[in-house]
Formats: sequence, C-alpha cells, structure tokens
Amino acid sequence: MENENCILRLSRYKNSLLKLRHLGLTRVFSENLADAAGVTAAQVRKDFSILGIRGNRRGGYQVDQLIGQIREILGKDKVHNFVLVGTGNLGKALLRYPGFEKSGIKILASFDIDSVKMEGQTNIPILPLEELDGYIQKKQIQFGIISVPDFAAQQVCQIMIRAGIKGILNFAPIRLQVPEDCVIRNINLETELENIIYFVNAANKEGKQP
Repeated sequence: MENENCILRLSRYKNSLLKLRHLGLTRVFSENLADAAGVTAAQVRKDFSILGIRGNRRGGYQVDQLIGQIREILGKDKVHNFVLVGTGNLGKALLRYPGFEKSGIKILASFDIDSVKMEGQTNIPILPLEELDGYIQKKQIQFGIISVPDFAAQQVCQIMIRAGIKGILNFAPIRLQVPEDCVIRNINLETELENIIYFVNAANKEGKQP
C-alpha cells in the first residue's frame, strides 16, 4: 500500500516540477518540491529513496533530470496505446481530450454497438463492438477504458481481459471483477460528486455551530 501511495504522489511531484521549471528553476531541494506538492520534505525523500532516485545533499535535484526519471518510472517515456469502449457523452469527451497525447497516451480506436453514431466527429475510428477482441490481439494492446452503462460493463471487461488487456480504467458505475494479474481503477463520477457535496455540507454545518 505504501508503494502504491508513493506512485500516486509521483504524478504530483512531476506536475509540481513542470510548474517550477516554468518559473525558471533548474535545481530544487526536497523542501521546494514538498511545498509545491503539498507534502513534507521527509515524505519526498522517503518516496525517492523507495524508487531509487538520488539527489545531492548540497546541490539538490536537477529539475530536467528529475522530471525524466519520474516520467520513466511512470512509463511516460514512451507512448501507450489504449482502446475505449462506449461512445456516449463521456466517451466522446475522452476521445476529444487533447491532454492524453502530451502524457504519452494514445487511444487507437473506440468501440460501440452503434459504430456509426460518431462518423466524421473524430479522427479516432469508431468500430463495431464485435471487432474488439480481434483488434486488441492484432495490435497487442494492454490498456483499455470502459465508459458503457453498468449492465454491459462486466461483459466488456471480460472481452478485454480475454483478448490480452492488462490495465483497465472503468467509468461505468459498477465495481468490476478482474483476475489478479489485471490492474483496474473503478471511477464512479456520481459517487465522487456525492462525496464532495457531503463534505462541503458537513463543513458548512460545523461552521454554523455556536
């Protein structure tokens, strides 16, 4: 669990370093990075020690080199191909999102039971769902995104895994069951928004108490 949290913080470190570089910094110390990322300097040093990232006690870290090391650890030093299943409103937004390419993420194709619904609306091909299995195997794709209704999500997940997918980002409002060798992140947008609403309301109530 500690290593997993460490990896999650790496993205924060990377984004903070990019901002610091934009401000003209070429070297940083753990204290600088900690302030920018919202953690302690001790946590930064511990995370870097776990991942084998070495700095200089007097000179700190060279920003460009550190960004390169983090990107390599996160697998962002090369392009990773994805397939997406489901071209509803969320699927359309994901296909049009320009930030993926800068992060080394490329959606090669999307699949839907109605493959002509977005014809001409995107440069990414929209293919029939029955071609998903063969396409994944032919292209040797390891990553998939699911944005279909909950009743169809598990079936789509099983097709992906059978074809060779090893990592899935699931936006369907259901927790999917996968084998141990498959990494999955279940993201329920409704639940996340409900959590935000609850904690804001709770804070407001607490603030009104005498």
